[in-house]
Amino acid sequence: MKNFAPIRVFLVEDSLVALTILKRILASSPEVDVVGTAPNGVEALERIPAAQPQVICTDLHMPKMDGLELTHRIMTDYPRPILVISASVNTEEDSRNVFKLLQAGALDVFPKPSIDSLSDYEHVKHELINRIKVLAGVRVFTRHTSRTANSQWAMPRYANAIPNSQFSLPKVVAIGASTGGPQALHTILKQLPANFPVPILCVQHISEGFLQGLVDWLAAECFLRVTIAQSGEFPKPGTVYFAPERQHLQLDTQGRLSSVSTPAVSGHRPSVTALFQAVATCYPRSAVGILLTGMGRDGADGLQAIAQAGGTTIAQNEQTCVVFGMPKEAIALGAAQHILAIGEIAPMLLNRICYINSKHS
Repeated sequence: MKNFAPIRVFLVEDSLVALTILKRILASSPEVDVVGTAPNGVEALERIPAAQPQVICTDLHMPKMDGLELTHRIMTDYPRPILVISASVNTEEDSRNVFKLLQAGALDVFPKPSIDSLSDYEHVKHELINRIKVLAGVRVFTRHTSRTANSQWAMPRYANAIPNSQFSLPKVVAIGASTGGPQALHTILKQLPANFPVPILCVQHISEGFLQGLVDWLAAECFLRVTIAQSGEFPKPGTVYFAPERQHLQLDTQGRLSSVSTPAVSGHRPSVTALFQAVATCYPRSAVGILLTGMGRDGADGLQAIAQAGGTTIAQNEQTCVVFGMPKEAIALGAAQHILAIGEIAPMLLNRICYINSKHS
């Protein structure tokens, strides 16, 4: 029987209590080995080269060098998968700063375990170790970010999707994502103008307590309005609606948003498939479904439902996914009509939706 070496993890945490809890959780798994710790970014950078970790876990707030500066330095000097473990979701500024670490190159966020959370110890242990196992298999590279964006849409110079008489005018875009999703959503949404002519509905698998921070961060970075969906509201053009925590995002018979606490689908609530199936029912032939990076298969069956209803379906390609799980499952089903790099998705939306709207106006 083949023996597998445990995943080498480095912890950067200035709270002795939090560090003790994290070490206890990780020590309980033979699949993980904590190979080093540091109380701040400065000491972490000194110790990481010798420790050679496969995954680095860091807090946001620390003395001498915080998690954001540390993430920038790691991604420049020692690119590794980074998991942000933070309790910094109490203020809008702090919650937004957590997502700046993702923008800088970190891959995922996880709530910092506390004495109070130990009542749910087995759940916290399972979730944290699973996140580390997923990230250990991710290859990362030095990041080169682009800061260019246009406030108003201009017609793309190419026209590979000139509409024909059979193509129905899109009325909604639905997007689903999991691990790596915040960064992928940022790439897409930042390219879209404030006058984007249809609403965008999103499901992002994310640890509880971080959704509002994600919304605040994207709202500050994008021209579109970004909000958490409220039941009874008609979705408006130029607005991005996220499914609330612990609730599926649905549409009623009149097209109004509806948040429901029905059972989980594929182990998730909110579920991408639940949203996609609702969109396929409410907007047959006039929905665009986009399935982005993430572990598992949530969204695959839903994307197939949109395709079968006559809508347009897109899956993110393997090369640009952090985790090529959900898109891979959809592609295997034949549900993805287009397989695109993350940077190609927004231009296609502009070409399809804005061009067709201009022809109908």
